[in-house]
Amino acid sequence: MAKMKTYSIKAKSDDKYKVEITSGDRTLYVDQPLFVGGTDAGASPMDYLFSSLAGCIATTARIIATQKKLSLNGMDITVEGSLDLDIIYGKNRDCRPGVTGINVSMALDSEMSESERKSFFEEIQVRCPLLDTIASATPITLAAV
Repeated sequence: MAKMKTYSIKAKSDDKYKVEITSGDRTLYVDQPLFVGGTDAGASPMDYLFSSLAGCIATTARIIATQKKLSLNGMDITVEGSLDLDIIYGKNRDCRPGVTGINVSMALDSEMSESERKSFFEEIQVRCPLLDTIASATPITLAAV
């Protein structure tokens, strides 16, 4: 039988762009920079998405390295993507509002052989839940309550 875990957060928005997120006993803040009218009290939603992806990749990599007894002293991960801000501001409707693609680069501090590295990266792609969630067409329901 599958071992399932359900994740849930609560978000409360103020009269500007600041959003207070409660996740268990933790509180996070999402906000926009000053130049767009935010208070810069937290990272942007895209910053959190990219941070979550990097964190999940790093965690999955560590699990795999531990299970396979691979040398992994550390990792440097960069996540990048671009989007058209005119869509968010209602000035353009010619393309989708999301990023056009996400590029992840990962440098390993490791003594893995080339074949171990190749297998390692393939395993990360197969096992990382956030990578799969973002890369796949995951259904999302948005409903008023």
